[in-house]
Amino acid sequence: MVERSLLSVQHLTTEFEVPTKGFFKKPLTLTAVNDVSFELIEGRTLGIVGESGCGKSTLGRSVLRLLKAQKGRILWQGRNLLDLSEEEMRMMRRDMQIIFQDPIASLDPRMTVGDIIAEPLTVFEPSLSKAERTARVREIMAAVGLVPEMINRYPHEFSGGQAQRIGIARAVVTRPKLIVCDEPVSALDVSIQGQVIMLLRKLRKEFGLTLIFISHDLSVVRLISDDVLVLYLGKVVEAGNCAAVFDKPAHPYTQALFSAAPIPDPKLARARNRIRLQGDPPSPLNPPPGCVFSPRCFKATEVCRQEFPPTERLGPAHTAACYHIDQ
Repeated sequence: MVERSLLSVQHLTTEFEVPTKGFFKKPLTLTAVNDVSFELIEGRTLGIVGESGCGKSTLGRSVLRLLKAQKGRILWQGRNLLDLSEEEMRMMRRDMQIIFQDPIASLDPRMTVGDIIAEPLTVFEPSLSKAERTARVREIMAAVGLVPEMINRYPHEFSGGQAQRIGIARAVVTRPKLIVCDEPVSALDVSIQGQVIMLLRKLRKEFGLTLIFISHDLSVVRLISDDVLVLYLGKVVEAGNCAAVFDKPAHPYTQALFSAAPIPDPKLARARNRIRLQGDPPSPLNPPPGCVFSPRCFKATEVCRQEFPPTERLGPAHTAACYHIDQ
């Protein structure tokens, strides 16, 4: 099977202006996504990991143009999304959907479940009759594990896991090509998390979906992802095939993240060499010079504080940006 690129992100930068006190002071610039590039192959899942505030959600929403990127290119099957008008982008959204972190907050409490799921159909397939829309909604409800007879109920009548299934149904009802999953299981109980992950894997296979899966939970990312992108303060520090990155993390930040991930076996957990990072991540309003991870890095030397390291290829599907990979 020939792999085909669905999405190519090239040197993407997303910035926000932060107002300061005083009439004549210029606003500060917060760089949430800083020169990020990656390739997303059709039918695969890209996991994006990192600490809170590293730019994961901003990157996902910038790709969908829900947030405005200032620099770079977002090539969707060869077409730059940043060059499209608002109307052109609106019609592209049939093929690009998002699943939000908070399942309850993302659903309109005044609408029935049937109306919530059918809303994308009314926008992108207006020629459908009411009966045809209802049939599609019932079909997708059954596909995500919801009882179709619940079609006239309201969001407050559902549990968190059921509400997330409603959000998933709304995202897949138009048969999109790409879904950005923005921490879709972090608000759910552990047992429900597993069910939702298995559902996403099933839907990806059935509908031929391509996923961007954003999470801070490494065990969840490993379960669902084919490839992984590690972000720190808006920069990509490591990327590659999931097996390669998880089996042999090369960047000190990735190693620290993995060493902090829970292990169900108490003996292995006690024997593991835990890497404890010092201090908190620096503010993106005032990032450090050189490598953004250098103030907390246990391998940092003077060169790390002068210039961000080039990306080094470690294998056919594994790269990292670090001066001290082999140490």
